[in-house]
Amino acid sequence: MMEVDTLASVAVHGIAIVVITIGLAQSILHLIQLVLAALALRENPPEPQSDIVWRRSASDLPPVSILAPAYNEEATIVESVRSLLSLRYPHFEVLVINDGSKDQTLRALREAFELEAVERDHEEVLDHAPVVGLYGSPMHPNLFVIDKQNGGKADALNAGINQARSPIFCSMDADSILEPDALLRVIQPFLDDPDNVVASGGTVRIANGCRIQGGRIVEVGLPRNPLALFQTVEYLRAFLMARLAWSRVGVLTIISGAFGLFRRSAVVEAGGYARDTVGEDMELVVRLHRHYRDRRQSYRIAYVPEPVCWTEAPQTLSTLSRQRSRWQRGALETFATHRAMLFNPRYGRVGSVGFGSILLIDVVGPIAELTGYLIVPVFWMLGVLSLEFFFAFIAVTFAFGVAVSVGSLALEEIELRRVPRARDLVLLTLTAVAENLGYRQLNAIWRVWGTWQWMRGTTAWGEMGRTGFKA
Repeated sequence: MMEVDTLASVAVHGIAIVVITIGLAQSILHLIQLVLAALALRENPPEPQSDIVWRRSASDLPPVSILAPAYNEEATIVESVRSLLSLRYPHFEVLVINDGSKDQTLRALREAFELEAVERDHEEVLDHAPVVGLYGSPMHPNLFVIDKQNGGKADALNAGINQARSPIFCSMDADSILEPDALLRVIQPFLDDPDNVVASGGTVRIANGCRIQGGRIVEVGLPRNPLALFQTVEYLRAFLMARLAWSRVGVLTIISGAFGLFRRSAVVEAGGYARDTVGEDMELVVRLHRHYRDRRQSYRIAYVPEPVCWTEAPQTLSTLSRQRSRWQRGALETFATHRAMLFNPRYGRVGSVGFGSILLIDVVGPIAELTGYLIVPVFWMLGVLSLEFFFAFIAVTFAFGVAVSVGSLALEEIELRRVPRARDLVLLTLTAVAENLGYRQLNAIWRVWGTWQWMRGTTAWGEMGRTGFKA
């Protein structure tokens, strides 16, 4: 009996040590990212005004095709397109791809922009579901709407790439709004290093709580909905810290599908967007890394913190849970597809640091975190785990989480100053603390559920309810 108790005690302590070690490793990784992001911003401070960018680069700017896939986006599509048409950029076209919407998305576009059927020469280089119709707007000669059968976001983007006539395309969500100078800023890496840059991404922020007029953010505010407020802090941490850090060391493995620029020829050469994944944005970036590394060609994938894309965040638990479980499935699908890159010397830092962080944060992280939340307190209450282990787990999950979130907010305020009012900054700081008391645990549950869905082969996208941008 004593031997059984001893084995049980060893097993309990082993599980606790593994959980705490993984949590500590994640926290250290986040702190390293915070330091790298701070160094990146210090070395390349943001341009204070887009006028400087315009005067310096306007004559050299390449044309851009903006691709906006839309599925059941009736509530936001008109404001989003107006936002795109008002961008401050010399040469661009807007291609809205209606991916078999079941609502009145196409009708809203036709009425708002007086669309008419047109013909347009293009090159069919990527496969996609059949196109039903193509429309142009006499009001806006650079606006086109592709109406096609439903095939998913990746399929819609492939259809848009076929129709695009510019050397660079911008992939974005149709439920998002770009700031007027967003393209001016995110194109900068292509101007600085035209021979090597194949992709660049910008920052995505939460539009809930902002005042929107004529397709533009005219007043920045914070959401009143608690879930959207938590996501505001979450997005700041994910973009300003994690993506800026990994961009600095050349291991960025994701450019948000809500806002990213890509060299069309590079994407076509790599095979376009994969249509068998719900994480098409991450999978494409990883495949570009693999494509160029396999061929030993020089390339660069960059992140620029200044250009901002505003998006509507889910405000209900059901919608948010579907989004987060889908994101988790997408990350696991990409990891599984390109698992040969993990710690493979052929892929350099991308295989070790980039894929190593995916392994730690996305693959084992959610399971270890949820295990800790469920098992460690139970073991302590049963008396089989010491008080020291319990407090160690609490310290790792709470103290480090708060430090990283507040550090990201401080970095944002020092370098970018995107929070206009002091009281908003105070509220975001309090939110950064409060998110560790329930919201973070919910995220762990959703991500583990996404892992379970991936293991079962679930491929459904899930409905995303929208309230729409209110003027």
